[in-house]
Amino acid sequence: MDWDEGPKKGGEFGPYFQSERNAIYERYLATLQKAGHTFEDNGAIRFRSPREHVVVDDLVAGSIDFDLTNPETHPDMTIRRPDGSWIFHFVNVVDDIEMKISHVIRGEDHLSNTPKHIELYRALGATPPRFAHIALIHNKDGSKMSKRDQGASIEHYIKRGYLPAAVRNYLCLLGWSPKDDREKIPIDEIVRLFDFKNVIRSAATFDQDKLHWLNGEYCRELQPEEFLERGIEAFKNAGFDLAKYSDDYVRAALMTCLGKINIFDELPGYAGFYFADDVSYNPEGVAKNFTVENKPRLESVRSAFAEIGNFDAGAIESALKETAKTLGVKVGILVHPTRLAVTGSNAGPSLYHLLEVLGKEKVLARIDRALATF
Repeated sequence: MDWDEGPKKGGEFGPYFQSERNAIYERYLATLQKAGHTFEDNGAIRFRSPREHVVVDDLVAGSIDFDLTNPETHPDMTIRRPDGSWIFHFVNVVDDIEMKISHVIRGEDHLSNTPKHIELYRALGATPPRFAHIALIHNKDGSKMSKRDQGASIEHYIKRGYLPAAVRNYLCLLGWSPKDDREKIPIDEIVRLFDFKNVIRSAATFDQDKLHWLNGEYCRELQPEEFLERGIEAFKNAGFDLAKYSDDYVRAALMTCLGKINIFDELPGYAGFYFADDVSYNPEGVAKNFTVENKPRLESVRSAFAEIGNFDAGAIESALKETAKTLGVKVGILVHPTRLAVTGSNAGPSLYHLLEVLGKEKVLARIDRALATF
């Protein structure tokens, strides 16, 4: 995410870290104390509530009347602890005033705090900003998503190789919609279209499957260089030693995966065979493709491949099709056992292109190994 001003950006209302704003908080506390709005209680400084009704005119939740007249249900709020540290509610209000905040948009779990904040704004002689409290995010089972849920951790998405633009796009559509049924929307357009009128009052459901699909849409638009950079990182994170392979080989291997995956942590499973000395065979694939009738077929494929001079995708495709014609079978009959023999998997990049990248020597060696297991 980007921001207009703040840490590392600068602006007219710094410093932007609360740890550096102590003198500002001291000044505002003195204002409250001078006006008689505070009292001391066992070393803590508390704000003396005026004991009144506070109406919160919320841009999403609507107008809500909070009765703060009862000290039993609304005790006087601590604003500074005995150790001198500040309570969030106080410094939050001071920062809003000092930074001339116009709108506060936050989760509805803070709605009950808002009347306390409004009391502070008024005691400090400031006009409160407009508030908009957004419904919380729920898991698919209906439970409230918490910080402890894996899906709520930014690190979870970084480690799995999600693209920042895709995650941001998806988050923007939780509780808000442009009302035209689109899912993939550039952030500049989201900024232009956003309107509080289209914020949904009910809780939004976080759908990992939908995010997975949306990330795939963004992945398919990546430029080759960015895909290569992220792909290399994904393989290294999975423990692959790419230093053993030439840059040209790594690039060629990854380019066969461009546009084929949804998230980058799928890459090692999808194309790890490029960077392995041996491959393990998918058990279901073995049962289906390493059959008695397929052994002589794969032997014919191996013989055809051995005769190829320039081992490129075009020559490989021609050899496979010619072999299928000679054997009187469809090409697919040969494609599946060949793919399994060379990659260990039933699915993956384009067969002709992956064989070209692996090279003739490695392809023949892997077919020989597979034939020995039939």
